[in-house]
Amino acid sequence: MSEIQSIEAAEFRRAMRNLASSVAIVATGAALERRGLTVSSITSICIEPPCLLVGINTNSGTHDAILANGRFGVSLLANDHQDIALRFAGQDGSKGVQRFDTAPWDQGTLDVPLLQSAICALECVLHHYHVVGTHGVFIGRTVAVRPGDGSPLINCRGELRTLARG
Repeated sequence: MSEIQSIEAAEFRRAMRNLASSVAIVATGAALERRGLTVSSITSICIEPPCLLVGINTNSGTHDAILANGRFGVSLLANDHQDIALRFAGQDGSKGVQRFDTAPWDQGTLDVPLLQSAICALECVLHHYHVVGTHGVFIGRTVAVRPGDGSPLINCRGELRTLARG
């Protein structure tokens, strides 16, 4: 049987641009050691135990900080958080703890950064980790949640978009 080849990266990227996904800030650490980034590769994977999956590029400082801390916070962004999403994606050149300067943050029960105005914030302990290609796949067991309010910010076709409230 011959080896089955993967599609080219550019073709895969074009296809995945059609997948609408939520936008969140994944963050870890405290004080001057806080690190965070914008992600759209996040999903719930099971209820028992309550776990979510996050994919983070292995070149990211946040990737290494989560491995070191063994815990992370996930702040789901609202439609008025586009500037925060772009900042944590590195669009304004800020890095490390500087990214946290323009919005109010709390430290959760696990001592992880949570955006005060997030539509929902979850706190996770690292349950499982695996590298796939260029990304680390973090499975976090959710140990705390703080509900919020607002319409979600989504990423679709390479743009940040909003959903109308029903």
